[in-house]
Amino acid sequence: MKIIRSLEDRLLPLKNTVVTIGNFDGVHLGHREIFRRVIDAARRIGGSSLVLSFVPHPLEVLAPHRAPRLINTYAEKERLIETSRIDLLVCLPFTTDLARMSAASFVGEVLVERLGVTHLIVGYDYRFGKGAEGDIPFLVEMGREMGFGVEILKPISHNGQVYSSTFIRKLIAAGEVDAVIPCLGRHFKLEGTVRHGFRRGRMIGFPTANLIPDPKIIPRPGVYAVKVRCRDRTYDGVLNIGYNPTFSQNELSVEVHILDFSEIIYEEKIVLFFVKRLRDETLFHSREDLHAAIAQDVDRAREILKNTRIIEYREYLHGGSEMPGKGNVR
Repeated sequence: MKIIRSLEDRLLPLKNTVVTIGNFDGVHLGHREIFRRVIDAARRIGGSSLVLSFVPHPLEVLAPHRAPRLINTYAEKERLIETSRIDLLVCLPFTTDLARMSAASFVGEVLVERLGVTHLIVGYDYRFGKGAEGDIPFLVEMGREMGFGVEILKPISHNGQVYSSTFIRKLIAAGEVDAVIPCLGRHFKLEGTVRHGFRRGRMIGFPTANLIPDPKIIPRPGVYAVKVRCRDRTYDGVLNIGYNPTFSQNELSVEVHILDFSEIIYEEKIVLFFVKRLRDETLFHSREDLHAAIAQDVDRAREILKNTRIIEYREYLHGGSEMPGKGNVR
């Protein structure tokens, strides 16, 4: 997949592309179905499949107080879209100048002149341009005038639930990490760098790796059973997200006890795959009570994780719709 980050890129202008436009946060199963249709349409016309997205998320520029915490980092999103076998990803910088561009100018100057759109696939509620003046009827009319087709997608759903980045964020924020899988198509994960902590875990018999997580949505504070990817191996783990009320800590921490692991991994990257929430974070009145609770967490996590295989995003265009839970697992 080629990535274009500017309308002045040397690869432009393009010709004969099938384009879809969106933020595609999470690259969930609904997004992947859109990509499948874009790829199929591009194959039919002998053209290139193209995803147009923006960096940063438009709300970070237009209304920062309303900007969502993202499900993926931008680098993750690029990797996930590439795995879908899209030919071209255009990540345009979202600026105030772009926000002020009229809908007609965006279609003519960006979609037609620079990206060479032959066929456009968008959702039923897509709007764009200054003041969101561009709607579906406008797009259809512009397509007639400028010679490209417009395909409108109805909401994509499974078992009555529409695939939605907003819905997935709500599940993650509520700690319902196991409920995310049927919509996201994989386990939610956090990546982070291990930093030096207060060594409290070691003092109570459960050493932890303290993480500086990537800037994205973090599940609700509490204790979770997780799989941990470290040095190309996968381990079971118990993760605590919270403020360590037993030690009166004010800063949010993300720390994981990796089961049956004793290596020193400061300043290294590890990946956490969320499997199930175990309990709320609790104030304990003694280290002995805290030790006993963590020991119970470890026992529960071992039982939950012993038969858990992590669902990861892999190439899935083998024909037919991808269903939650299928695909390569590890």
